[in-house]
Amino acid sequence: MGESVKFNVVLTLVEMVALCTVIGVGFYVMSQGTGNPEQIFVFNDYQDKGLFLAVTAATSIAFFAMVGFEDSVNMVEETKDPEKIFPRTMLTGLGIAVILYMLVAISVVSVLSPTELENIRDAEGAALLEVVSKGSPDFPIDKIFPFLAVFGVANTALINMLMASRLIYGMARQRVLPQQLGKVLPVRRTPWAGIAFSTILALGLIIYVTGDPKSNIVANLSGTTAFLLLCVFTVVNVACVVLRRKRDPNAVNHFSSPGQLPLVAALLCAFLAGPWVGRNVIQYQIAGGLMAIGVLLWLVTWLINRRTNTADKLEE
Repeated sequence: MGESVKFNVVLTLVEMVALCTVIGVGFYVMSQGTGNPEQIFVFNDYQDKGLFLAVTAATSIAFFAMVGFEDSVNMVEETKDPEKIFPRTMLTGLGIAVILYMLVAISVVSVLSPTELENIRDAEGAALLEVVSKGSPDFPIDKIFPFLAVFGVANTALINMLMASRLIYGMARQRVLPQQLGKVLPVRRTPWAGIAFSTILALGLIIYVTGDPKSNIVANLSGTTAFLLLCVFTVVNVACVVLRRKRDPNAVNHFSSPGQLPLVAALLCAFLAGPWVGRNVIQYQIAGGLMAIGVLLWLVTWLINRRTNTADKLEE
């Protein structure tokens, strides 16, 4: 895993260069007095959804920007002293990501007019590319940005594939999924079965989504990912509330979420997963198909465990 993580760090740095380029151009335009910084504090909804639903829809879409942090929960198991390292690293990473994306949003709305943003959305264009093209016409962003975008997509895909393969491996080891998916290489201990299964699943998703030439492939896949994560986060936060009541008072506790924050988080995640955020129907179809595959694999594993008494042996 070490080589993959190092390569992921390189991809992350390249992606940050792209974001910092947009931020730099945006603030340069504002410093020259040619931007529209007053638009930062203007809340106009050209689709007439109303401010609350508009912000809700935007939050649900922006949630995809945070994809990857949930992967660290599985990856941190391979570090030393994760109880102390993980909370600090997680919160620091979230803080840096929030600041970067807030600065990008400020740059976009300050450089591009509301009409331009509406046209970009309707044409499914690239807002970041338009910001640099308009703010710095001499900068060859049209030649550089495609490479930066590829690095960004590869970065997200790599970390998700790393997480998915190890998650499948762990679930197979716990007899939640068929144990064949938990096979690893004899020397490097790489979960090759989990990698192969997740790769086949990803290719199947791409083939399914591309079946409709009019659909937005990236939007549908990213929206499905965000929807499933919101559902998972809802369940995790509810589990956190339940486990608090069963916690051993003598156990060492390195980190505990304050107050009723898990309950509030569960309610917010459940709300953002609802259909009122304007999510495409195909995203629910993809999510339903993935859930059906997962339930089917679990059912097969449960029947096998019951027949072979594997579950009783694990408990013992």
